[in-house]
Amino acid sequence: MATDGAGAQAPLPLDGNNVMPLDGAQLTLEQATEDQANGYTADDIQVLEGIEAVRRRPGMYIGSTGQAGLHHLVYEIVDNAVDEAMAGYAKHIGITLQPDGWAQVEDDGRGIPTDKHAKTGKSALETVLTVLHAGGKFGGGGYKVSGGLHGVGASVVNALAAELQVRVHRDGYYHCQRYERGIATSELERGRLKQADPPTGTLVRWKADPDVIDALEYDFDILAQRFREVAYLNKGLWIRFRDERTLSPGGEPANEVNFYFEGGIQSYVRFLNRDRETLQPLPFHLDREVGANGQTVAVEVALQYNTDYSDSVYAFANTINTHEGGSHLTGFRSALTRAINDFARKQKQLKDNDPNITGEDTREGLTAVISVKLAEPQFEGQTKTKLGNPEIKGVVESATAEALSEYLEGNSREGRRIVDKCLTTARARDAARKARALVQRKGALDGAALPGKLADCSERNPELSELFIVEGDSAGGSAKQGRDRRTQAILPLRGKVLNVERARLDKLLAHEAYRTLITALGTGIGEDFDLAKLRYHKVVIMTDADSDGAHIRTLLLTFFFRHMPNLIEAGNLYIAQPPLFRVQAGRQKAEWLYSDAELEAFMNRQKEGQKKISVQRYKGLGEMNADQLWETTMDPQARLMLRVDIDNEHAADDLFVKLMGDDPSKRRSFIETHADLARLDV
Repeated sequence: MATDGAGAQAPLPLDGNNVMPLDGAQLTLEQATEDQANGYTADDIQVLEGIEAVRRRPGMYIGSTGQAGLHHLVYEIVDNAVDEAMAGYAKHIGITLQPDGWAQVEDDGRGIPTDKHAKTGKSALETVLTVLHAGGKFGGGGYKVSGGLHGVGASVVNALAAELQVRVHRDGYYHCQRYERGIATSELERGRLKQADPPTGTLVRWKADPDVIDALEYDFDILAQRFREVAYLNKGLWIRFRDERTLSPGGEPANEVNFYFEGGIQSYVRFLNRDRETLQPLPFHLDREVGANGQTVAVEVALQYNTDYSDSVYAFANTINTHEGGSHLTGFRSALTRAINDFARKQKQLKDNDPNITGEDTREGLTAVISVKLAEPQFEGQTKTKLGNPEIKGVVESATAEALSEYLEGNSREGRRIVDKCLTTARARDAARKARALVQRKGALDGAALPGKLADCSERNPELSELFIVEGDSAGGSAKQGRDRRTQAILPLRGKVLNVERARLDKLLAHEAYRTLITALGTGIGEDFDLAKLRYHKVVIMTDADSDGAHIRTLLLTFFFRHMPNLIEAGNLYIAQPPLFRVQAGRQKAEWLYSDAELEAFMNRQKEGQKKISVQRYKGLGEMNADQLWETTMDPQARLMLRVDIDNEHAADDLFVKLMGDDPSKRRSFIETHADLARLDV
């Protein structure tokens, strides 16, 4: 559980007083002569080194220059502090968001070394902060286990910071230095620590450079979710996260959370399942060290089944969330399928002639966390989204299969309930397979096989094509008349669609509206989903601006989140923003307004005039004629659209469970908590 901040160490005070050539590249004489004639010579080749390369191509190192990249800077420094914790030297990490764009991370680890580095001639501290691929992650001497594998974290943050300040406590002294855009602007200051000072630790404080980072506003909730994960994955580690950008009247931070979990990922699984009905009173938990290829691998697995139809499985390597999975996730899935099948046959729930339960059948209603810690992880890319070590598959599979088999045999009642759920899933999957085959037969890409309700576009290049999912036949008629027939397709939906949060895939595929939508998109669904077959690269939900429209939009978002998340992750899903008001002052040209705030601003501007003001409120798309709908909502040159992204997968999953699940008390609680945000049309 999360606790308060009692016992956390005081923060470290900041001020000092209190291109290599390509091997084997060859040019023929003719090619060389032609290049010189075209004015293209070796002088035109730029070799970017170190800090300069990071500043010119920041996206290569932090993924993007938007908010995700801004957050990645924080994660890089926090990962360094976590490495100290995993090595057994740190117990506390403090993260603070400060006014004017400053962020600060501190730990009570050993402190970055400050003695002179033999190769660079600089202090080890300055080397770590200014030289790419310099750090304790290489050579095996500094860390046995590390999340910051590439060794570029601190130097990349420094390169992309307008200003960075660092303070290290070790060996009875403090050491301070300042940098601007990756370049040291002061010498390394040194002084004796006072008795009240923390004896060891590192504090890094920086301000992102607006010249290279586009988004400068941190999101407290997204960062807090990451730090909660880190605390779960490192039991016994205390993480304090404070937001000092806004202070209460008493001078306290507007937001502060403290995370400390003795149960590790077992507590994590219980947290993820807190709003679900579970099949086991406590999660299965495995925590052991296994030898592999001369190294020791720590394997920790926790899992618990619930009565839902979706799965929530998260895999980590050295506390890095490997969103794309990898060898550890593959090993876990193999072990899960094997252990459940072995148990089902021993319990005679599977007869001799019955086919095995498939891996897909074992994952419905599963909540699991897999965490491995190893000395030499092989991540794909700097953002580390997939683990590639092939030997880890066998390590995780053997350890999990053995421990899970023992658990199921020792908890046979819970084990039988799990197998019963898997068998029910298998029967539903068979029904869904038949329904999917029907959808696919009707979903061939020739125009004659497309749904009759779909008014398709003439463009066959998906990158140039848009599909508007429109609420109701009336709005659908206006949209069909007002659209650009070359690039815009219209699919009207009649009435409320099925809430898929409470339905298996077979029931979903029995619903005509979803069958029509899946056929129109062309991707298939479930195990047959293929994003490459998407017929429209902009899929736009366009509903009325009233409560019914909001409900239908939420139902469709639930469908896409649960059954086509890759479509969201690829940036293909949008929400249209039709105007709320048409206003006109006297004989002036009419204006379209998209929010109550815009209407209020318009009315304030008219207070001094004596003109007659006309305000028309639009609740339904069908109230607009075709040219108005085109002008305000569909014209690519004038429209407003929101792209649907998943910034926080855990929070999104939790929200859909609360709002769309079976427990009405969760919805009631949510409504009571957020009632002040509701917009009422009276």
